Amino acid sequence: MRRRRSRPSGENKLPELPLTPETQAKSIWSEDKLLPCKSGHPASPSVWQYKESGHRHALVPMNPQSDASVSAVNEKSFSPLVRQFLDYLKLERHFSDYTVKSYGADLIQFGQFMSHAIGHGPNNSGPIGDAELDKRHLAVEPLAIREFLAYLYGQNYTKSTTARKLATLRSFYKFLMRRGQISVNPLSTIRTPKQEKRLPKCLDLDQIQKLLDTPGDADILSSRDKAMLEVLYSSGIRVSELVELDMADLDLQEGVLRVKGKGRKDRLTPIGSQAIKALQKYFEFRQAERQSHEPMSGRVFLNKHGGSLSTRSVRRKLAKYLVAAGLDPGISPHTLRHSFATHLLNNGADLRSVQELLGHQSLSTTQVYTHLTTNRVKQVYDQAHPRANAPSVPHPASNPNPYYPAKAG
Repeated sequence: MRRRRSRPSGENKLPELPLTPETQAKSIWSEDKLLPCKSGHPASPSVWQYKESGHRHALVPMNPQSDASVSAVNEKSFSPLVRQFLDYLKLERHFSDYTVKSYGADLIQFGQFMSHAIGHGPNNSGPIGDAELDKRHLAVEPLAIREFLAYLYGQNYTKSTTARKLATLRSFYKFLMRRGQISVNPLSTIRTPKQEKRLPKCLDLDQIQKLLDTPGDADILSSRDKAMLEVLYSSGIRVSELVELDMADLDLQEGVLRVKGKGRKDRLTPIGSQAIKALQKYFEFRQAERQSHEPMSGRVFLNKHGGSLSTRSVRRKLAKYLVAAGLDPGISPHTLRHSFATHLLNNGADLRSVQELLGHQSLSTTQVYTHLTTNRVKQVYDQAHPRANAPSVPHPASNPNPYYPAKAG
């Protein structure tokens, strides 16, 4: 039996930075341990940030689309100006935690670019101090912003991602101007790249019916899942709003939900009879398990351990039922929201009412669903236009004996 050679104590020390792209692609550096990367995104110098860990600087992934990378961005990574801005977003603007973390990830990447840690090829250098980084933030010129956009383009970022990062910078420098930190906004002459128009996915009525019938209601977990899907489609709320529903937010007699929307803006949303029936069935199972006659409190939807359900769990449950129903497993909970809005418009609801139901701040956000209602528009046209159904005028060539009047004189 071969005995493994013991490693000298000096070999246990980690180097300051990953030495090869392969090492970067397979792992992330966190504190003094090498942890597996769960984000699934290929690593590149453009998506890694330096993070202080004692006297060592570590790299964490910079893709804000990944939950793992967003959670890796912590307060130690932020310069004082960036931290003030993120506190403003959370405490004064009431942005969600995930949105704040995504803004922070974008600003860290921009800080890396400004400190020449990324985006400058062989001239890349290591991290700099927070004070020096904030000086560079305050002294940035429009040309540096354009160079950053060119860098993002070179890294094959999509136009939507680039526009989001640019929106983060706009908000950051508007904040600095309001606080008197700068006198000229460096982004005042920068245009946002034109976006591709992508229509949201939508399920038809037969697909919706098939999906909602799949969970069943034989036990507490299946009845919970059916109630979740029914509420998502019946009310059009976001999955983040669904998991934050409390028992006090329900009024099943009136058929109304109180929804905590973005920016802590509450709204009242109606739900249909099928969703109410599914909720009542789920509550019967919950009440039987509690063996208590006291009113239920806390979250509406609980996991099997009695804790709050997460948005990720809802997505996993939906994916399971999509496969069981023979539908596209790539459909997200937000697709039910798209389907809710589209079906309302197809059945004659006005755009302003749909905006209120969805909780959109701007009507232009809701207008994207008007592109999905072609059949409804055609029906309205056929019914309303005086010549839509008029008999067509025959083509002269179809007349075998055309009559031509004689010329005068």
